[in-house]
Amino acid sequence: MNVNFQLLPEAIAAACLESKDLVLERVSELFSACYNANASDVLEGLEEREKLGSTGFGNGVAIPHARSLKVKRPVAVLLRLESPVDFAAADGMPVELVFGLLSPEYAGAAHLHALAAISRLARDEHTREALIEAPNTEAMYALLASHLERDAA
Repeated sequence: MNVNFQLLPEAIAAACLESKDLVLERVSELFSACYNANASDVLEGLEEREKLGSTGFGNGVAIPHARSLKVKRPVAVLLRLESPVDFAAADGMPVELVFGLLSPEYAGAAHLHALAAISRLARDEHTREALIEAPNTEAMYALLASHLERDAA
């Protein structure tokens, strides 16, 4: 899948985590395992971005994002939480879906385009519900792949 960002099938996971800090750690681990980024550097970047304001997007979705010298193009991970976690989102709703985004250090427009594509996905109620209800990560990937291919057409 590669429209405005790359999302590998193995970059999608489900987890039962109890705090925003644990969610950010797990997102960092996924970036490390799937895209060869340094987990502690990614975590530091995500935490710095959260200090500027919550990346809790609303409607049960968060989009933590950071920059890295280790990636050549925007890459994403998706974490579905087994039980919602408070992310200090503007709408006050706890988060169930976390789309992580890691972009090259100097990818200004590419980073913004990738964020915009993820936010479009997050605003689509049908897609959001389908991701939450999907039986496994393979089904989540298939759903996202078809959605992004349709948007690219």
